[in-house]
Amino acid sequence: MGISIDLRAFTPAISDRDLQQLCADNPETRFETDREGKLIAMSPTGSNSGKLNMSLAAQVWYWNQQYKLGVVFDSSTGFKLSNGAIRSPDVSWIKQERWNDLTPKEQRGFAPIDPDFVIELMSPTDDLDELQQKMSEYIDCGIKLGWLINPDSRQVEIYRPSQDKEVRDCPTSLNGENILPELKLDLTEIF
Repeated sequence: MGISIDLRAFTPAISDRDLQQLCADNPETRFETDREGKLIAMSPTGSNSGKLNMSLAAQVWYWNQQYKLGVVFDSSTGFKLSNGAIRSPDVSWIKQERWNDLTPKEQRGFAPIDPDFVIELMSPTDDLDELQQKMSEYIDCGIKLGWLINPDSRQVEIYRPSQDKEVRDCPTSLNGENILPELKLDLTEIF
């Protein structure tokens, strides 16, 4: 769960440059900002959540290595979304052409792009309502497919544009649909 910090007494909104410096100075903490520029500080995940997240990221990375359709990012990557928020999904993917449209400078910082696909893995300290709002924010920004995976409830919420979320109980796998063709994510280790 993130802690929202209102910095308006010092600055109307934290700048991208200041956020990058804050992240560099505090590597033990993950930071995001909401669309109003409020700082959100999140503690590191527990060991088991980190292990499960690595499994998810590795599977998406391996699929991408085979098909070479885009670029895969881990949970330490921040993106400047189209609504102004800077978010760090647990796993994200961007089509190669869209990534290539960014300048090298944009690629080095918090890339000003909405990923095409995101995964959020719920950890024991996360708040479900907050993660669901984050998933809705991703979709509102143009993300084409999102999975909110909850290991404790053994559920996956699937988010797509212009559709109600779909909830699946105890799935053994998920497919990337037409966004990540041929991706079949194995969830047996997660559940």
